[in-house]
Amino acid sequence: QVQLVESGGGLVQAGGSLRLSCAASGRISTYGMGWFRQAPGKEREFVATSWSGGITQYADSVKGRFTSSRDNVKNTVYLQMNSLKPEDTAIYYCAASTSWGSRHALNYGYWGRGTQVTVSS
Repeated sequence: QVQLVESGGGLVQAGGSLRLSCAASGRISTYGMGWFRQAPGKEREFVATSWSGGITQYADSVKGRFTSSRDNVKNTVYLQMNSLKPEDTAIYYCAASTSWGSRHALNYGYWGRGTQVTVSS
């Protein structure tokens, strides 16, 4: 099992940047690590996923603005978010999956509690 704790959320103006971190209690090297977000009244949606080898995939809505990275030594995953928009406002969740490259939340068995990101216009 792995426990995940997100941090780094906050309030930022449109056009600004935030860096989210996700610290894992165990080794993440064999897991696909995903980022998802959920805005009020909306379903949880895929943001990014990464797996060993440096391979990443992104939702079209964040491609070119967000960068997911991972440190398998520190067992930490990061989400660098640039050029933030008000529509990026959501609770951001980190998740771990034994399936690499999945964009589906159902394939992620371990979740953090989330961190709030609010982008003001």
